[in-house]
Amino acid sequence: MEAHQEGRLEAALEKAVQGDQTAFAEIVQEHQGMVFSIAYHFLQNRSLAEELAQEVFLHLYQNLGSIQSPAHLKYWLRRVAVHRCIDQGRRQKFRQEVALEDVPEPAMASSSADPILSERLQKTVASLPEKQRMIVVLRYQEELGPGEIAELLKMPVNTVKSTLNRSLAELRKKLARSFGEMKYAIF
Repeated sequence: MEAHQEGRLEAALEKAVQGDQTAFAEIVQEHQGMVFSIAYHFLQNRSLAEELAQEVFLHLYQNLGSIQSPAHLKYWLRRVAVHRCIDQGRRQKFRQEVALEDVPEPAMASSSADPILSERLQKTVASLPEKQRMIVVLRYQEELGPGEIAELLKMPVNTVKSTLNRSLAELRKKLARSFGEMKYAIF
């Protein structure tokens, strides 16, 4: 994070702790994309992700006094979002279809993207157990390293790495089986 932005967030954090609503709104605006992204990519449901993000920021508001710095704030938000997502997944045990109008526009348009592969990959990732799914989302969607994921999930780095390897092997196997079935269904 650049020094100016860090200083601005530190000032906003101090003001928000003192009850400044505008400063809190600035904090929310700065981090809402990250929190929503974690929730959406894990839950695959826009409205649930929005609701979960609101819960995370409400929880932040109630616990502002415990936040020590902008770096701690980012870590805290990720950690709370991750655990709320896993809890939500366990409660609902859903594998919900997403309506076309609820699918966000891709952040970066890629001319070589295969829409069938992308859809199949999303569904296959959604079929993973909660912890495995969260590790895959944090690694490949949020671009966190194994060390950062281990810290967020309070697990050893080697456990994160082995879980990630097992998850990727399972995804490969499911995708190969799925595309094999599609090949025979098409021809």
